[in-house]
Amino acid sequence: MAASEGNLGIDPAEGASTPRILRLDPSWQQACLALDQRALNGLWTAEQWHRELDDPRRLCMGLVHPNTTLLAVACGWMVADELHITAVAVDPDRRRCGHGGLLLQALLQRARQQGAVHATLEVASDNVAALALYARTGFRTAGTRPGYYSDGRDAFIQWCRIPSPPSSTSVG
Repeated sequence: MAASEGNLGIDPAEGASTPRILRLDPSWQQACLALDQRALNGLWTAEQWHRELDDPRRLCMGLVHPNTTLLAVACGWMVADELHITAVAVDPDRRRCGHGGLLLQALLQRARQQGAVHATLEVASDNVAALALYARTGFRTAGTRPGYYSDGRDAFIQWCRIPSPPSSTSVG
């Protein structure tokens, strides 16, 4: 499988068997669809994944094991100076290892490089694990969308300011 070359410099650790964070392209569609089935119960169709991976205004980052296994994915759309996060998914067998937080940080970093100053998302009001992940990343609830999901669950609207990269100035 092909992916945009280059690592964002935020590998979980160094070494040949270390997962890498890559910007995903349409060649990852089947892997994204399979992960979506396992982690999100089939949130998106193959066509929706293709659009997500093919549109240059959309960012789709993946945590990929060296054997080309997609462990996690985080996607978002750039709208002016805002990143709208559309999906964050971690393979259920790989949860609670920091993959979601690492990938979310990579997505925010890439969006900041493209001019985003804040980010937003919707999350199911009963998704305790996701709410904790987003809170650790700096997201706060700004409102509720009643009955947002097809099963009638409410969604919390979450926002965060994307911090500027650390300054490299030195005092001398």
